[in-house]
Amino acid sequence: MDLNHIHNIYFVGIGGIGMSAIARYFSVNGKKVAGYDKTPSVITKSLEEIGVEIHFDDAVKNIPISFLDKEKTLVVYTPAIPNNHLELNYFKENNYTVVKRAEVLGIITNNTFCFGVAGTHGKTTTSSILGHIMESEKATAFLGGITENYNSNLILGEDKISVVEADEFDRSFLQLSPNIACVTSMDADHLDIYGESEALQESFRDFVAKVSETLIVAKGLPLKGLTYAINEEADYKAVNLRVKNGVYVFDVNTPTSEVKDIEFSLPGKHNVMNALAALAMADVYGVSLEVIKSKLKSFKGVQRRFSYKIKSEEIVLIDDYAHHPTEINAVENSVREMYPNENVLAIFQPHLYSRTKDFADDFAEALSKFDELLLLDIYPARELPIKGVTSSWLLEKITAENKQLVSKEKLCAHVEESSAKIVTILGAGDIGVLVKDVKEVLEKKYQIFE
Repeated sequence: MDLNHIHNIYFVGIGGIGMSAIARYFSVNGKKVAGYDKTPSVITKSLEEIGVEIHFDDAVKNIPISFLDKEKTLVVYTPAIPNNHLELNYFKENNYTVVKRAEVLGIITNNTFCFGVAGTHGKTTTSSILGHIMESEKATAFLGGITENYNSNLILGEDKISVVEADEFDRSFLQLSPNIACVTSMDADHLDIYGESEALQESFRDFVAKVSETLIVAKGLPLKGLTYAINEEADYKAVNLRVKNGVYVFDVNTPTSEVKDIEFSLPGKHNVMNALAALAMADVYGVSLEVIKSKLKSFKGVQRRFSYKIKSEEIVLIDDYAHHPTEINAVENSVREMYPNENVLAIFQPHLYSRTKDFADDFAEALSKFDELLLLDIYPARELPIKGVTSSWLLEKITAENKQLVSKEKLCAHVEESSAKIVTILGAGDIGVLVKDVKEVLEKKYQIFE
């Protein structure tokens, strides 16, 4: 497909974090962009501000007239769109060129020097760190989160180098052709797509086979490549890790050199691993270690990835996208490391019936580690309910004493009653829209005024 011959690009599901980055890329590069999404959001508003036409009612009559020219229009959709979507079916039935998001990303990046960041956890943070480092080389980065440094999921550079979050969902990453890639983790996930964890692992092996130059993997994964680890023998090894004034400081031994006293402000050893993966990829490419060190110091993080919403002596509010047991454990470990003697309240919204069913015991174990738990109903996203799989069923498995199921409407009242000093909001559904309300309740309770 030659994108030069495409004038109009229509996105079905334009508000998705991955879709919106591509929509923004095309818009700023002179294409006419429009689309549909289910609900308005901060992301859709930011796209509308740069001239992208968006509507929120699934009806063929809402498609702009200029996009009805099938010879000049490309239709991009996300796999999360249901099969009965009226607009998407109209485009398919009328023989438009209709492709998934991943295919377009593959086309955009195919003629670039491409960095692919894969893994069931850590993709967004690692690719955001790498995008920030490679900004020094004028790379364009397509990210799965909003970076604090750029307030965007797109770091717009030139067209010679790209950084891409390589998503295993729906085997999307097999559309990419990375020159350098990393794999951060291969835990079982998306079993609604893969069925068995072995099928997921096979998909990662297929992705690795597409890497044309260098593969970098977290030590311990069943893949061959340059390895990285903390305090273990590896090609890239972080050593002398310590915390100074709330910031990690560590040294790194590379295959050919050493860099001392790297400063990195994101909490949790899993984030040190993410930084180490990004450092390794940039070093292999040829970015100087001094530039990498400077960029790691200035990296501010990704929204909804251990994002501090309140950080005061009286109360701390942390917002995180964690929606898998491994990610919940990482948040809990980070909180205990930063605040070892404080009570911690977790607010969690399970994401997908299938994931809740597949990992129920692991969720229960992870959530039982918190001092207090407020559990919301399952966010269905693209799924229909599964009989017997409910938040009440999950709550029964959780061994923590201070636990309860709450509605969104009554959440803030329960938060206000809690005496926990650390409050964490966890989940990948629409729980993010409740953060503002929880923040306001806590600011009022503790009389915090910005």
